Amino acid sequence: MLENLTDRMSKALRNLRGIGKLTEENMAEALKEVRTALLSADVHFKVARQFVEDVKAAAMGQEVLASVTPGQQIVKIINDELVKLLGEGAGQLLDKKPLRIMLVGLHGSGKTTTSAKLAKRLAKEGYRPALVGCDIYRPAAIDQLETLCRQENFRCYTDRNSKDVPKIGRAGMEWAKEQDANLIIFDTAGRLQIDHDLIEEVKKLRDKIVPDEVLLVADAALGQEAVNVAQHFNDAVHLTGIVLTKLDGDARGGAALSMKTITGVPIKFMGTGEKMDDFEIFHADRMAQRILGMGDVVSLVEKAQENIDEKEAQRLAEKMQRAEFDFEDFLAQMRQVKKMGSIGSLMKMMPGMSGIEIGDAEENRLKQTEAIILSMTVQERRKPMILNASRRKRIADGSGTSVRDVNQLIKQFGQMRKMMKMMGGSKGRKLMKKFGGMGGGKGGMPDLSGLGGGGKGLPPGLGL
Repeated sequence: MLENLTDRMSKALRNLRGIGKLTEENMAEALKEVRTALLSADVHFKVARQFVEDVKAAAMGQEVLASVTPGQQIVKIINDELVKLLGEGAGQLLDKKPLRIMLVGLHGSGKTTTSAKLAKRLAKEGYRPALVGCDIYRPAAIDQLETLCRQENFRCYTDRNSKDVPKIGRAGMEWAKEQDANLIIFDTAGRLQIDHDLIEEVKKLRDKIVPDEVLLVADAALGQEAVNVAQHFNDAVHLTGIVLTKLDGDARGGAALSMKTITGVPIKFMGTGEKMDDFEIFHADRMAQRILGMGDVVSLVEKAQENIDEKEAQRLAEKMQRAEFDFEDFLAQMRQVKKMGSIGSLMKMMPGMSGIEIGDAEENRLKQTEAIILSMTVQERRKPMILNASRRKRIADGSGTSVRDVNQLIKQFGQMRKMMKMMGGSKGRKLMKKFGGMGGGKGGMPDLSGLGGGGKGLPPGLGL
């Protein structure tokens, strides 16, 4: 979503970094580019204007530190002001049990999916969730909610006969208490646009269930219209937070930068994909760094800690050091990395990598590599040296690839094993120690760059 904004802001920052001496003239020119970048990304014009004025005021009121250049100091000021614009700190819900959360929003914003994603995230924090279906208008809404709850083993309350939404909400809340749930999420109906009936319904439901949190689920692709929607809902039901969805799409990102300022309501969560785990706490400082092309290493590390089994990573690292790493191990590593998300989404979290495009071709190479390995027998994966011409032909046919593809993967795998053998010696251990045990330390992941073709510009360990 943020690529367009990031590209434009990066260009503006490059010009700023080159400033040797700050003057009103050269700063005005550079900040004009920043303002243009914001406006082109659908940021509200009042927000863009105020942002530039705040940056200018902060810059003119500071003395340049001896340890940095004037341009670097301006970049730091822009980062700080961007954090303020997005809402300082991380999005936090009320710390209480039981916790009642009502989700509101327009039709198609992703409320039902978000309710299940939110329940899954909070379940990891010790909550016992129950979801209540209050959308009686969309035919598939109840079916979708029940399917998601079965998939994640959540409690679910629905009533296909009643048309009284406040009554359904109250009955669902009482039922959830009987089920010993300490997190109750109410999935409400939406409309294609704000109307009187929608607002009255959510008001009555709110009065009946008295939620602790009222979260607006807003589609980031709506641009400035999302800001207007947020303002309407806030005036009607007093929002406590916003969930931005579809941040993996091609929206220009302006909604994220405008909502907090216009409504005064913090963004608490964001949906970053279609999978149930593609749901993150909104950190203003991390989002600011992503927008400015600085990556988000903290979120990347958190994803790794959450999805990668440390004991398995340690086992793979030790096998690598003994040069015993085989295709079984490689497949295990691929699957651990895949749990963290697509390679493209991981790349965007790395400093300086936001401009590198990871398209379908690179993702398909990973799938092709996995298909080739899965077409091998267990014995072939553990002993690649037995892969003769007839076996390679069978593997190619079984994986829907060519013998050339299979040969290339085996050749690259052999080269990698030779390198592992070299690194496993005394000289290699000294070198690994010198560089902090990269790729082979405790919990480290082996460098498998290049295997399966590798994406252009991919860093070691993610080329696969």
